[in-house]
Amino acid sequence: MKAATFIEPGKVEVKEYDKPTIQKPTDAIIRVLRACVCGSDLWWFRGISQRQAGSTVGHEAIGIVESVGSAVKDVQAGDFVIAPFTHGCGHCAACLAGFDGDCLNQEAGGNGGYQGEYLRFTNANWALVKIPGQPEDYSDDMLNNFLALADVMATGFHAATSAEVKKDDTVVVMGDGAVGLSGVLSAKLLGAKRIIAMSRHEDRQKLAKAFGATDIIAERGDEAVAKVMALTETGADAVLECVGTEQSVDTAVKVGRPGAVVGRVGVPQKAEMNTNNLFWKNIGLRGGIAAVTTDDKQVLLDAVLTGKIQPGQVFTKRFMLDDIQAAYEAMDQRTAIKSLVIVSDK
Repeated sequence: MKAATFIEPGKVEVKEYDKPTIQKPTDAIIRVLRACVCGSDLWWFRGISQRQAGSTVGHEAIGIVESVGSAVKDVQAGDFVIAPFTHGCGHCAACLAGFDGDCLNQEAGGNGGYQGEYLRFTNANWALVKIPGQPEDYSDDMLNNFLALADVMATGFHAATSAEVKKDDTVVVMGDGAVGLSGVLSAKLLGAKRIIAMSRHEDRQKLAKAFGATDIIAERGDEAVAKVMALTETGADAVLECVGTEQSVDTAVKVGRPGAVVGRVGVPQKAEMNTNNLFWKNIGLRGGIAAVTTDDKQVLLDAVLTGKIQPGQVFTKRFMLDDIQAAYEAMDQRTAIKSLVIVSDK
């Protein structure tokens, strides 16, 4: 089987591997149909973070279950599924509390290999999200919507729920990547009345508006803070931090009104960041790894099936698996908001 492989910073290649097999009773083997490149993949692609050379990559996919272990009862061979990156077991304290991204029974090194023809998926009984019917029952756009639920839409939604977005709130969204745009869509889904998107790229501003943004601010730092205050007078009720840089976190805290909550899903890009400014305005800080399976099953899959949201619009370029290098370069060079990877159409 073919799978995308990290060679060195700036270079990925498709290599041949043995097809994965069931190793534990809780495993499933998935034949991948579509995968994608994530903004977090760019960290090791750019050499910002470390990754083992020769490791398979990718952590978002939809596909067909080919086989299951003896302990897997809720899905079976032939099911059409979303494969989240979180691998929640469904019964530990974290999963029961709704935080499957922090599952206490995750297998080390469970992510990687989604950008390949077959995937060994751990904790398959609960973590996989079953889609009604089969891929041929859905349009191309709908398949992309399902793929977005493997990570990016759920991560944006986690930012919004962590920030406690409520009906008629004013919300600021930091970041105009696929997660930030999903955050805009999530704020709209939760009933926000005013959504201020921080974006300086025309294509992303346009999609933010389509997803429900009422205002766009292109400035950064103190200029951005001044613009938000001019629009809101008191600051935002909720702030979605979808970048992870020190500047983004600092701005997120400053644009919230007293008592606001910052929902943080941007992976921290610095070991230590000053959060003392939270104290002086009683601003809350929540967030972390998305609860993908929980939110997909409770809210997001139904929202896609009923047409309330169309998160697949974040995929602005598509590539075949053999063109994986070009898919990464499109993300790296910002010519794609998010790169779709077609692994199989059957």
